[in-house]
Amino acid sequence: MENNASMTFTSTSIDAVGGNDYKVTGDLTIGAVTKPVTIDLEFAGAATDPFGANRIGFEGRAEINRKDWGLEWNAALETGGILVGEKVKLELDISAVAQG
Repeated sequence: MENNASMTFTSTSIDAVGGNDYKVTGDLTIGAVTKPVTIDLEFAGAATDPFGANRIGFEGRAEINRKDWGLEWNAALETGGILVGEKVKLELDISAVAQG
């Protein structure tokens, strides 16, 4: 895999779970590999910023296995074990601005 590969997420559906909680499902692309992922999102609030734009915020989290995207690199440690685990925790802080 090339160094510094890009990572993108394109949502395909949003489901209200209840209260301020949502599940956003979409396609996560890392390098040349695309797989479906579901992200748990919580609505964090709405406000008008100093420039007059309407903003809404969300906090999200998901966990993926990096090997599912072909990220295989690792190194053995002198003390035993490996340097990089397979699970990757994604933590998201999203600020969306209304357009139009």
